[in-house]
Amino acid sequence: MGAVLEISELSVGYGGAPVCGPVTAQAEAGEILGVVGFNGAGKSTVARTIAGKQPMLDGEVRVHGLPVNEDALPFRRQVAALFDEDAFFPSLSLREHLQLVARGHSVPDPDKAVNAELDFFALQERADAVPASVSSGQRRRLLLASALIRPSSLLILDEPEQRLDPVMRERLGERINGYADGGGTVLLVTHDPALLLATAGRCLLIDDDVREIAPDRAASEIAGR
Repeated sequence: MGAVLEISELSVGYGGAPVCGPVTAQAEAGEILGVVGFNGAGKSTVARTIAGKQPMLDGEVRVHGLPVNEDALPFRRQVAALFDEDAFFPSLSLREHLQLVARGHSVPDPDKAVNAELDFFALQERADAVPASVSSGQRRRLLLASALIRPSSLLILDEPEQRLDPVMRERLGERINGYADGGGTVLLVTHDPALLLATAGRCLLIDDDVREIAPDRAASEIAGR
């Protein structure tokens, strides 16, 4: 089976100045690849570059053989991502946001899918509220629901545990594993040792150099920082 995600000598940064790299890795269908490191090491920058949110300085990234291009429909169809950005339409309710994503991605029976996400993320009681009127944790759950409701083969999650309570973090781990069990590939940037150990099969440590380490060692790295 060929790799879904292929990263080759990737260098990332801002204004031509690298923050880390080079990064070389790959992940196949059904794999969860964890990404760990200290604050400022460049984990989120790597994830954003792979998702096409910012240009790479050097190297190559391919998803199912496709080059990274957020403007290209074939690439967008494959990649769903969550970053620390609360980007919402202020006049749309939580339900309407999910309906927009579901219908825009031709999800079968979108109303049923929306209700399932609202139930899973405990948002049903606030489904008709606008994002500005709900808590930051509820907005985070809406972003997660938006990433998970749509079809994709690569799911990029940048610290998805932020603003989630322990019960929802555990449920999120189950959901990530379910995505991978269904054949999806996950790139998981996290500071949560428990979430990492519950999901990742392999891990990349972003440090002075970039190397693959076992999940238990990666969890120890997180806990020790």
